[in-house]
Amino acid sequence: MKSTWVSVTLILLAFVSGARNEDDIQPCAKVQTSSSVVPLGSPVMATCVIRENCPLITGQSVHIVWRLGDHFIPSSLVASESGKISKVVIPHVNHTRVTLTCCVQTSLIQVAGGVVITAGYPPEAPQNLSCQTNLTTPSTLTCSWNPGQQETHLPTEYTLHTKIWDSNKNHTYELPTGVHHYTIPRSGFVLFSEMQIYVRALNELGEASSVPVILEPVSAAKFDPPKILKVETVPKSHGCLKLSWSLSKDQAWMHSVHLNLEVRLKTADSSQWSEQPILLSRVKPTTPVKQCRLLHGTVYFAQIRVRYQQSPWSEWSSSQSGVTLESAPTGRLVSWMKVSGDHMHKQLNVHLFWKPSKQFRANGQNVSYIVSVQKLQGERGKICSTIGNYCTFQLPRKAKKVYLSAINAAGKSSPDEVRIYFAKARMVISDIKASPYDDQSLLVQWEKIDMSDLIDYVVEWRPLLETHLSLIQFEIADRNQSSLIITGNFEPYKPYGISVYPRFKDGIGLPLTVNAYLRQKAPSMVPKLRIKKAWQSHTELTWDEIPLDQRNGIIQGYKVFYWCENGQVNVVNAAMEERRVILKDLNPVSLYEAFIMVSTFGGSLNGSTIHFKMEPFDGAAIVMIVIVSGVGLSFLTIFIVMTCFSNYRKLKLHFWPIVPDPANSSIKRWKSEPTQDTLPAWNKEEPNPVCLSHLSFLNLPMNLRKDKDDLWLNNAEDTSDLGESICGSPLIPEYSGSNSDSVPYATVIFSDSCNSPPRKDTHVYLRSESTQPLLETEESFSPKCYQNMATEGMPREQCFFGPCHDCVPEERVDSVILWDDFPFLQALAMNETSND
Repeated sequence: MKSTWVSVTLILLAFVSGARNEDDIQPCAKVQTSSSVVPLGSPVMATCVIRENCPLITGQSVHIVWRLGDHFIPSSLVASESGKISKVVIPHVNHTRVTLTCCVQTSLIQVAGGVVITAGYPPEAPQNLSCQTNLTTPSTLTCSWNPGQQETHLPTEYTLHTKIWDSNKNHTYELPTGVHHYTIPRSGFVLFSEMQIYVRALNELGEASSVPVILEPVSAAKFDPPKILKVETVPKSHGCLKLSWSLSKDQAWMHSVHLNLEVRLKTADSSQWSEQPILLSRVKPTTPVKQCRLLHGTVYFAQIRVRYQQSPWSEWSSSQSGVTLESAPTGRLVSWMKVSGDHMHKQLNVHLFWKPSKQFRANGQNVSYIVSVQKLQGERGKICSTIGNYCTFQLPRKAKKVYLSAINAAGKSSPDEVRIYFAKARMVISDIKASPYDDQSLLVQWEKIDMSDLIDYVVEWRPLLETHLSLIQFEIADRNQSSLIITGNFEPYKPYGISVYPRFKDGIGLPLTVNAYLRQKAPSMVPKLRIKKAWQSHTELTWDEIPLDQRNGIIQGYKVFYWCENGQVNVVNAAMEERRVILKDLNPVSLYEAFIMVSTFGGSLNGSTIHFKMEPFDGAAIVMIVIVSGVGLSFLTIFIVMTCFSNYRKLKLHFWPIVPDPANSSIKRWKSEPTQDTLPAWNKEEPNPVCLSHLSFLNLPMNLRKDKDDLWLNNAEDTSDLGESICGSPLIPEYSGSNSDSVPYATVIFSDSCNSPPRKDTHVYLRSESTQPLLETEESFSPKCYQNMATEGMPREQCFFGPCHDCVPEERVDSVILWDDFPFLQALAMNETSND
């Protein structure tokens, strides 16, 4: 079937082909249609007539069928005797080009004749016709248009028609197919004469014309960029500049033509031109233009462009600069002062920052700033002069205000009063955060506590990688604000410190500070892991802090990944401030690998991998350590217990010594065995007495008179060192000689030397009159009078024990001496025994 339709197509092409000779084979059928070109989607009627001598139907009955493209369509026979005529109606032609064939059906379907039907749309009227004159040599006029949105699917011809009204000349210009613009030569128009221009479109389904355009060619000219010759200062006119200009060299012949001129300006420190250019109408190129109402003493850059009436604007000219006349600065400066210094210092350290307000005008090129303590500024009151935006100085603590002024070559501004606020320990801001707002600014938000005396807030920021004070910037926020958008020269991946200070009527409150980044990314480096210590199945890993200039963002935390051979990966999180992790439950004799990952809001970076191995657990060594420690602890416990129970009293006296009372104490305790046999039976557990007094031995005449030879009054210097300390007596093995620092409480007087044979004479005992207490808590009083232990008949003159006037010995029936009641005299009795 496929080969059959290929042959049918070939026969159709032969039938439909152009020139033929009469001797050639004629087609078997003639096909006629209402039109070969029809609007797309419209109906078409066709008729097919079979020739009598058609070889396809010789000796056969005739059956005609129709085919449109690849599809058969129904047909109707026309009433005729032979049945060789057929008609067909196509309701809609939906193809831009389609073949309609008339076929004869016998044993095969063969093409008898056919026709090609073309469908499309009529042309639309051309739109947006515009023309532009080129004034360069040679001058031309170029027109362009829009053919319309709808495709015609048919060949469409466009022609451009012009008519010059002054000369009544008409011109028609034919355009190539598919071209929608045309350039009219200089001979086809007159620059200063109006003309009519329109475009016509034509195809087999119709034609259409554009709306005519009436213009003067010079009004359609786009001039070349003009040239600013110079920008001059206008004498005695503050804020004015004069611009001299001209047209380009090719258009200089139009120097007498009135043109429209636009001027735009910008200051030297601005990157944006003025939003609304200044329009000047009907200006000749030979006439300079004057611009006023500009800032005083300011450098301006100027550009201009021109056009004729409503013609297109030329491109902007190149920039030229000029400066206006200077005048004294005007407006106020916004200031921010930080004061430090405590009450101990008489001087205050002051950092004063300032910036121009929206109303401030420097009005000059070289502007400096002066800080003074006097409103009428002079050299005497000036404390600072600078061309920067800050100043550091010292003030006396009693200072209340300073004055800030701007100065240039033309004069000074009015001084701005800056009050000195001291720091106050008042917290108003409870939280602060900062986040990127766009590519050049940050959004600062804070939570506040309402206070009646709050004036405003000061938002201060600075780069953390720089320390120079000139980089500090600030903004003032209203007391009702809780957020502020700050704009500056923020760099991505660089840290900035932002602080918010509350300002009160009487001082500056405590600030809150936060670090912020305009954009963040992964850190530039990762710290190296170090093994700090390892024990049993645990290992502690540490690392250093990442330098601030390599963080590239706010560190969110650290993650340590570790694993052993053929084991799963474990992850341990660590806080930023700790910088340490402990890996637990590690297997002994296993090789481990680990690395650290550091993360910011902008990304993460992994560090290098380290290897470490856990040492095996030595159980025997641990057991030995436990046994040795237990035995040592047991011996120590036993020693402590025995020591405490055996020497309890000695230990107690070592830490809490008891100072004995001379009236109720033992003078000494004999250490040698022979001596102990002669001692009275006292408590042997009593500790050795404390050295408190002297025992002095004196050789005196027998005839002592208290009123003449008072030993304490007359021989105080001689008796102070005559005796030996009782504790340091030669009778004691620990004898250490005289103790000159001790205080004598009693003196024993012998009539002969201590080394002479004992005599039967009665000894004399003198009681010291010292009132020094033996203990700090003991009251200072003179001891009571002790009576002499003498025989009856003892002279009264030998009663030396204190100021006792009734020191006469009482007659007693029982003369037995109770030594326990007189421990001091008991020691004297011991001395006599020893001498014997």
